[in-house]
Amino acid sequence: MTPAPGGFDSLAGAGAGAGAGAGAGAGQRAGAAASPSDATVPAGIRTTGAGSSGATRIVLVRHGEAVCNVTGVCGGVLGCTGLTDLGRRQVSLLRDRLVLTGELAGADALYASVLPRAVETAELLAPALVAADADGDRAKPPRPVLDCGLCELHPGEADGLTWAQFSERFGTLDWDADPHQPIAPGGESWAGFVNRVAGTLDDLAAGHPGQLVVVACHAGVVEASLLAKVPVAGGLDGARLQLGTRHSSLTTWEVDEGHWRLLGYNDASHMAVVDMAV
Repeated sequence: MTPAPGGFDSLAGAGAGAGAGAGAGAGQRAGAAASPSDATVPAGIRTTGAGSSGATRIVLVRHGEAVCNVTGVCGGVLGCTGLTDLGRRQVSLLRDRLVLTGELAGADALYASVLPRAVETAELLAPALVAADADGDRAKPPRPVLDCGLCELHPGEADGLTWAQFSERFGTLDWDADPHQPIAPGGESWAGFVNRVAGTLDDLAAGHPGQLVVVACHAGVVEASLLAKVPVAGGLDGARLQLGTRHSSLTTWEVDEGHWRLLGYNDASHMAVVDMAV
């Protein structure tokens, strides 16, 4: 197994990903009602959620390409130095899309992990989250609330090391065999990370009932949300999906009375112009 586990996004390169992603529902307001025909289906066998006007919508935005992604550095608080030029372009394309569509305009809260690549992503996105008034004017963009609970897996003593240095110092790590093994002294295990993210997301949902919350975060956080909130066998015990979550993509959740419904994953339709240029 390679030193950096799947989902730990300081390793994921600029080309990581699996297409534009399933964005259906990403621009949909929380609590959107199901179609009339869906509403007649008995709840016990219905495949489409009915939605609720009191639901919370949480949109997870993976940061743009980071310097640590392309240099192969373990990007904790010491190793993360922010976005690359391409990463800033990726997030700017998302911001321009959101301004055009208004799909996240009027967001009630903006959060980010404390890592520079996520903070920079949130700051670039902020202008697109403000709804225009009747005269077309926009209020001052929100400042992100920083929350360490939204960080990528805490690397402990591995922070700032290249992955070659990591292997030399700490040897082989295999989370498929033991998801409870810490990545390094002072760092988290994969299972511990997933549970930390699950608790942080529950706190966000509880703190913003019926609101739209945008979160600038990491590929690992996105994967952890799926493991924790979709019925995945062993999700909270260290299972791994090893997804290809794209830089600057959207993953959208609706939370209604404690039930988490996935509305969209890996929505990076704004990246089509970049993909065509490759």
